[in-house]
Amino acid sequence: MAARVFNERGYDGTSMEDLARALGVTKSAIYHHVSSKTELLSRSLDLAMDALFEVTREEGSTTGPAVDRLEHVLRGSVRVLVEQLPHVTLLLRVRGNTEVEKRALARRREFDHLVAALVREGIADGDIRGDVDPAVASRLLFGMVNSIIEWYKPDRGLGGEAVADTLALIAFEGIRTGPKPR
Repeated sequence: MAARVFNERGYDGTSMEDLARALGVTKSAIYHHVSSKTELLSRSLDLAMDALFEVTREEGSTTGPAVDRLEHVLRGSVRVLVEQLPHVTLLLRVRGNTEVEKRALARRREFDHLVAALVREGIADGDIRGDVDPAVASRLLFGMVNSIIEWYKPDRGLGGEAVADTLALIAFEGIRTGPKPR
């Protein structure tokens, strides 16, 4: 609930009173479980980042050709985004205004480096076009993933797997080597 309220009102614009009202409890009830609004932000951002890093430890992300591992990470990231939409939305909106946000941004950069490394490895393997910059390719791939927070509505019938399938088709047909489309 805190992530949802932070997304609606902005972290700085949200008070503990706002959170208590949204939860239908008193502020003291919240303070019984957490020490501060900052702790709630930290927990939310960690939840999102932990889930993304968990994807990078899955078997599909650690075995096989780099391009297939990259696709697995991309699909898994869509899954995380859909399952943890309020937390990932919050993660993608932080700007580094607090120490908690700076830590989250550092973790995002670490994730970005893992993705760029997969792109570089795919290029070296000959499975990804050699005429693309790995850092730019990874940013564009995950820019597509991250844009989902702006339009995805879970109650509109389109599941996360369908979104991942479409995104993977568009993305990977564009960067794989092989016959060029007509």
